[in-house]
Amino acid sequence: MLVNRKLILAHFWLAFAVFGIALTLGAWQMFIRSPIGTWLSNPELYYRSLTAHGTVMGYVFPTLVAMGFGYAIAESALEQRLVGVCWAWTGFWLIVGGSVMAVVPIALGRASVLYTFYPPLIGNLFYYLGVVLVVVGSWIWVALMSINLRVWRRAHPGAPVPLAMFANVAGSYLWGWTAVGAALELLLQIIPVAAGLKNTIDAGLARIFFSWTLHAIVYFWLMPTYIAYYTIVPRAIGGRVYSDTMARISFILFLVVAMPIGMHHTFADPQVGAGFKFIHSTFTALVALPTLLTVFTICASVEIAARLRGGRGMFGWIRALPWDNPMMLALAFSFVMLGFGGAGGLINMSYQFDTTIHNTQWITGHFHLIFGGAIVIMYFAIAYDLWPHLTGRELIDLRLIRTQLWLWFIGMIVTTFPWHWVGILGMPRRMAYFDFSDPAIAPQALSVTFSAIGGFILLASGIMFIVILARGMRAPQADAGAYRFALAVHQPTTVPVALNTHALWVALMIALTITNYGYPILNLATTAGTSVPAVYVGAQ
Repeated sequence: MLVNRKLILAHFWLAFAVFGIALTLGAWQMFIRSPIGTWLSNPELYYRSLTAHGTVMGYVFPTLVAMGFGYAIAESALEQRLVGVCWAWTGFWLIVGGSVMAVVPIALGRASVLYTFYPPLIGNLFYYLGVVLVVVGSWIWVALMSINLRVWRRAHPGAPVPLAMFANVAGSYLWGWTAVGAALELLLQIIPVAAGLKNTIDAGLARIFFSWTLHAIVYFWLMPTYIAYYTIVPRAIGGRVYSDTMARISFILFLVVAMPIGMHHTFADPQVGAGFKFIHSTFTALVALPTLLTVFTICASVEIAARLRGGRGMFGWIRALPWDNPMMLALAFSFVMLGFGGAGGLINMSYQFDTTIHNTQWITGHFHLIFGGAIVIMYFAIAYDLWPHLTGRELIDLRLIRTQLWLWFIGMIVTTFPWHWVGILGMPRRMAYFDFSDPAIAPQALSVTFSAIGGFILLASGIMFIVILARGMRAPQADAGAYRFALAVHQPTTVPVALNTHALWVALMIALTITNYGYPILNLATTAGTSVPAVYVGAQ
């Protein structure tokens, strides 16, 4: 049952509106720094655009999708009205206000610090306060997910928590703790300087605080995608989840090991000891476990659907899959991009390999392939699956939906593969301009041109996606029925406490974070003489 449809639609529409703006900025950035673009007379415009693009894509867009999808899960999986609707709207409007507050200074050239903040660069105070409002609005959602689950537990003592809600709450807890790192950086390091209370900043400590958030946020982005893998795709293609238990273990592993790994982003930083870098590198490798479990379980679930459709043989069942179903297509594309992106991540987590591609276009290609590719294409699939239930109208043009998904997949491959290649060749990222007439980098011009073309393919796909949803709002009315999630082959009637609750795993997540971050943070915080003068962006 979906009672608060306006609330869910508000989150989705705002998410996809800001996504469209950020996508346009991204395509423009790729164009003006490519051989087919023209040199900007003011390169600072590039960094304004890059900051807006990263802030929206990193903080606003995925948070709104997770929140909207989370509210839909809470009502549909638990089959109860959402508790705390007024608070949910409060969180939404905090994000709206925070987004506006953050974007205005960026547009005025007063906060071109990129979404990673990059101290000792200091932007306008209102940019940081806007980000804080976005985080606070999202924390309201975290609290509401916990409260709604608690209300359901009281009405269903001892019953297995529906898989979609179990995963949804795990994702909310992950985000609640993940955001603490960036919050500490803002409140203790950056905002006092931006407010004029001090004029120096400990950039090394600030980077460690942000590394707390920097990688775990990716798994918060991933959570809606993995929920869709397990609870939407099998139902949509006529199958069942191979194992409810393995699904729960996967989400638990993400909750536990996704947090204490962020220092692998600081391999080149001298303020962190080699021992802690090794620990974080090891924990980063452990994150592969829930992904491998998921790939196995979902492939098995897909095979079940194919065999129920008459598929035979060791591989012959693949032909029986409903390839004309957009959910099947989105899953296949997502898995391909997740595979390539994950393989690139293995390079990033290795201290030795990372030194060869650190701060090159390889990094840009890697995280765009994971987030923009594997994750966002499933955000599209979630929207397509939910839309008839939210609007009471049917999305009838499946051919257009399939075309949109194909374009996104092709565009992402054309964009990111050349980035990986020029990264191997040493091309740095976050540069506003390259002189391709220089013989040293002239051979890379073709690869960069392909990436720019890929960016425009992505823009076309993104526009098509928004048009499909807008047309869906005016389509003929249709009764989509109750929104349901996939059932397991052996639907559990009882679940062990460890797989049905979050307290143990949240405690372990917090303990591992303190263990892996406590000493480096304490050491830097108590070391004298580590602060440097702030560099104010936009200062005359």
